[in-house]
Amino acid sequence: MKTNMKFRRIFTIIMVGILFIMSACGNDNSASDSETEGETNNSEITLDSAMGEVTIPANAEKILAPYHEDALLALGVTPVAKWAIGQAVQEYLESDLKDVPTIEWNLPVEQVLNHAPELIILENNMESYEGTYEDYNKIAPTYLMTEETVKDWRKQIETFGKILGKEDEAKKVLSDYEDTVSSARDQLSEAIGEETVAVIWAAGNQFFLFEQNRHSAEVLYSELGMKQPTLIQELGPAVTASWNPISVEKLSELDADHVFLLALEGEQGIETLENSSVWQSTPAAKNGNIHIINDPSNWTNKGLLASQQTIEDILSALVK
Repeated sequence: MKTNMKFRRIFTIIMVGILFIMSACGNDNSASDSETEGETNNSEITLDSAMGEVTIPANAEKILAPYHEDALLALGVTPVAKWAIGQAVQEYLESDLKDVPTIEWNLPVEQVLNHAPELIILENNMESYEGTYEDYNKIAPTYLMTEETVKDWRKQIETFGKILGKEDEAKKVLSDYEDTVSSARDQLSEAIGEETVAVIWAAGNQFFLFEQNRHSAEVLYSELGMKQPTLIQELGPAVTASWNPISVEKLSELDADHVFLLALEGEQGIETLENSSVWQSTPAAKNGNIHIINDPSNWTNKGLLASQQTIEDILSALVK
């Protein structure tokens, strides 16, 4: 257990540096920003992609979409393999993917070949991958998402719906999600009113304060309408994919009424904050409103399932 926890801590720190490799992809290739549909025959479909117009199989069952398994699962599709860094995976998806084999995050060509996918869905910028587009396309028809689709998980749901012949399912899951957001927004408004909320990720003994548009912070502020403390307002939106740690002394300026602290169980950062007089003097700490989340994975990702789980975490902590 101690060895596994040590590995998870190391993995979390590694993720600080590479988490946004995938989400930042797509800045170099130019292509149409929309996916349009047109059938070529009963077994194929033609779509616009980051590589221009491509024809892909309409009835593929063995799908590989590394790092975007969230969108597949939202549409009821289990991938042939799941994105991983060594043995570490996107934990929030494991209830559905625990029996699915892993594939390394940089997609070694030999590993892709071994999984024998019938369709491969990748991000538009290929720099994160070990192989080239041609390498993967030789293994199976390969679809490259546009930059717009990579950045917008709702667009991913719509695009995957077209690719997989599940457009009706895509519309329904998006509509259901909006209902979830509306209900949660009402509950939170009644529960905490104008109280402010912040999110901090403790990775090792470093702390990362979520800007207003950083991953799950969009769920809090843009979708649920939760109020930003002054320090978050001063930071403004994140303009790069890079994470910048914040000192405990700077955190003393955090005037949030509630703080969600993302930290693995036993993380060093938890003890550091508990022993810090400057941190203990902040409003959230003084009032016992530090809400520790031991699985940061859905909070540090974007997707329909990630957002749903984040909303569940928020309601569990704040709505009594």
